[in-house]
Amino acid sequence: RNKAAIIWEGEPGDRRTITYWELHREVCRAANALLKLGVRHGDRVAIYLPMIPEAAIAMLACARIGAVHSVVFGGFASHELATRLDDAKPKLVVSGSCGIETGRIVAYKPLLDAAIEIAAHKPAHCLIYQRPIERANMIPGRDLDWHETVDSAAPHDCVPVATTDPLYILYPSGTTGQPKGIVRDNGGHLV
Repeated sequence: RNKAAIIWEGEPGDRRTITYWELHREVCRAANALLKLGVRHGDRVAIYLPMIPEAAIAMLACARIGAVHSVVFGGFASHELATRLDDAKPKLVVSGSCGIETGRIVAYKPLLDAAIEIAAHKPAHCLIYQRPIERANMIPGRDLDWHETVDSAAPHDCVPVATTDPLYILYPSGTTGQPKGIVRDNGGHLV
């Protein structure tokens, strides 16, 4: 329980070590936060986060309650994100305020807002991880702060799932046309 589960290094000097115990606690809280936002077994959740530990926490939280997650590459612009929102029809999007690339900050939230504007499918909520380097403007009624929502949630137990229940949807780049989601089930992924 005290061994490192995640050792994350971001920008120079930005480092976090999360033990298995801490990871379990965060995943259990995030799972309950998702449930409080109406996400249930079989619902889809889009994850549009940079490479931060919360991306893994969000994926594991979805698995914990039987929700199906779909990770969308943070480098995708609004149109590509909108295409995936329309296909997967997520009830919730988990995103960050920004990503950090070599020499520049990429604001994710304006891209997410534009994608939702373009998309025919509108998620009920967006759970936003505010990064200190660039905070996002929140849309009342739709957007919720990760820290306020997850940190206050009580832990939640695992929901049993069948081996054939979907675990995640993975989309290829879509450079040759409409991207097609590949559904991976729990049993196949585990094996």
